[in-house]
Amino acid sequence: MGIVLKQSFKNTVITFAAFGIGGVNALFLYTNFLSDEYYGLVTYLLSTANLLMPLTAFGVQYAIVKFYSSYTDTIQRDRFLSFSLLLPFFIALPFGFIGAWFYEQIGAYLSEENPIIKDYTVIIYLVAITTAYFEIFYAWARVQLKSVFGNLMREMFTRIVVSILLVLVALKVIDQVAFIYFLTASYFLRTIIMMVYAFVLYLPKFSFSLPNNYKEVLKYSAYIILAGSAGAILLDIDKFMIPQKEALQLAAFYAVGVYIASVIEAPGRAMAQIVQPLTSKALNENDFPTVSRLYKSTSINLLLICGLFFLLINLNVSQLYLLIKPEYAKGVSVVLMISIAKLYTMALGNNGAIISNSKHYKILLPYSLAMAISVVLLNYWLIDLLGMNGAALSTLIVILFFNSLKLWYVKKTFGLNPFTRQTVYLLFIIIVIYGLFSFWDFPFHPILNILLKSSIIVFLYFFVVKKGAISADINALFTKYL
Repeated sequence: MGIVLKQSFKNTVITFAAFGIGGVNALFLYTNFLSDEYYGLVTYLLSTANLLMPLTAFGVQYAIVKFYSSYTDTIQRDRFLSFSLLLPFFIALPFGFIGAWFYEQIGAYLSEENPIIKDYTVIIYLVAITTAYFEIFYAWARVQLKSVFGNLMREMFTRIVVSILLVLVALKVIDQVAFIYFLTASYFLRTIIMMVYAFVLYLPKFSFSLPNNYKEVLKYSAYIILAGSAGAILLDIDKFMIPQKEALQLAAFYAVGVYIASVIEAPGRAMAQIVQPLTSKALNENDFPTVSRLYKSTSINLLLICGLFFLLINLNVSQLYLLIKPEYAKGVSVVLMISIAKLYTMALGNNGAIISNSKHYKILLPYSLAMAISVVLLNYWLIDLLGMNGAALSTLIVILFFNSLKLWYVKKTFGLNPFTRQTVYLLFIIIVIYGLFSFWDFPFHPILNILLKSSIIVFLYFFVVKKGAISADINALFTKYL
């Protein structure tokens, strides 16, 4: 776990710094310097682009992670990387022609409930394309076991750009419309920078010849197209559907709640950047003891760290919302439901990477489609019934059910189980601390309240975790640094 912990630590620092900047953006700058309508519009455009992106990338970013380490021939490897760059282009091109031909009809459909959307429909396509190629170049770097710079660009770059642009809006240097176009341009710039970095790490001899296993690569990409981002897609479906049924402003309220809850998965996002290539390599070499070790260690370590963030967020969320506009407090229930879903996902460790990088990857296509269809059907019912809380509830139900299926599938197929006795003990600790701290607050200013309460929670949590010897990796860090 040495390289995993080393790069995961760097990625975690970057991810949390990015989440901090993003938190300032989402909770304060967006809410004060953009109107609720334009904040909702930005949320809608980016979420819809995220829904289109997997189709545009055609799963190539996952194919790179799976197949790169299997090539021993440099010629075949270079053909594979060249093929990986060309395939999304031939997918994106028809999308562009279709979008241009039916632009009016698409714009009219998307803007039926909120007319402001129509003028910005093209941005969805542009952001989807640039994000797809960014992910491909990021995967290119990760298979060289160089994940830190890509994580910096992925997590930090756009958030810093957003901060700068929102300050410019506040200073009236640019208006809200210009903000959207400059933000779109930043996605192009990010992709170009990532491309240069990937080519510096490894510049293949480009070729139009296909690798010998191109049929296998195509088949894998087609099956994996939605699988790697299934959980994120559910939330983007929510953000896409809310403006179709409710006012655009609710998308902004929902986005803030989701952002707060998503802090829980930051360690998982950081660790995944290096764990996925290692899982793929172990599976390619049929090294199942290593796969099992990675499965158990990622599960307990992520549950431990993410469990602490779950407590800090949900035990302070009412105070946090006192620092934002009052209307955004409608998202308190959204935070709890989405954070439970995130915590359960993190507790499964590298479960998804095991399936997606094995010969059983085909199961992920029907699995991901079933997830997407289920959340759409539940949203049609629950959004009408409960508003944005209904969207969060549908996502929670779908993630709990389908993640349990993935847990069962890996156990049945590989004989691997991520959970141990320490898992049960840790869940008990999280539940008890949540019960002890959920019904009271200090009678101070919200910021002081959050600081005092969080300090007590952190001390108590780590004291019990250390005494219980929950994680050998975490205890080793305690021994080394404390």
